[in-house]
Amino acid sequence: MIQALIAGLAYPFRALGLLARTRRLWGYVLIPILVNMLVGATLYAALLFTGLRAIDGAVATLPAWAALFGSLLRVLLIVLLFIATGFVLVRFGVVLGAPWYARLSEQLELMQRGVAPEQVSGVAAALRDLSRALLFELKKLLLVLVVGGILLLLNLIPGVGQVLATAGGIVLGATIACLDFLDYPLERRLLSFRQKLGVIRRALPSTAGFGLVALGLVSIPFLNLLAIPLCVTAGTLLFCEQIGESASAR
Repeated sequence: MIQALIAGLAYPFRALGLLARTRRLWGYVLIPILVNMLVGATLYAALLFTGLRAIDGAVATLPAWAALFGSLLRVLLIVLLFIATGFVLVRFGVVLGAPWYARLSEQLELMQRGVAPEQVSGVAAALRDLSRALLFELKKLLLVLVVGGILLLLNLIPGVGQVLATAGGIVLGATIACLDFLDYPLERRLLSFRQKLGVIRRALPSTAGFGLVALGLVSIPFLNLLAIPLCVTAGTLLFCEQIGESASAR
């Protein structure tokens, strides 16, 4: 289990080496990065400006006895603001870069396994893919809201509640990261949301290691602009080496 966990942790770093060596894949990486940089600059400018003003306003309303904690609270809120902004950016980045990332993942699977599921073209297939993508994002959002709500309630338990909520938040974040970056090979097999979660569960602890590193990379402001295609590559490598056809189609 420890060996599998370490293997999962290593996938993003292995993906970086693979991309550096394989120039024909660079187009699938550089174009969405440029798109993400344009969108990211706008998002960061808008969200950070609004968020920093809100933080200043909140700290300014603290009572006199709490003024000593104002600086600490400001730092904590700014860190949370950067993480939240990074999360929003990743959501946009995954959606906007989906056409390039799908091709990147498909080419990687062909390189690694010699075969990939045939993609159906046409208007009907495009509409199907769009509806599945929207439904997938809605189900991920519902998962975050439901589990996140439970974790918030855990904070009401003194002491141990905060520890459990923090650990649960990390597990939830790593799961969402796995869903994001393992989705391309899984979606080519038209798996349902529940089946995708089952694939992630059966591939533990490799998926746990991968999800933790991916979560860390996409939570770092500005670095997450580069981390998305890297994690897509890493997720496809993990699929090819440890999941493959055990991910049964519907």
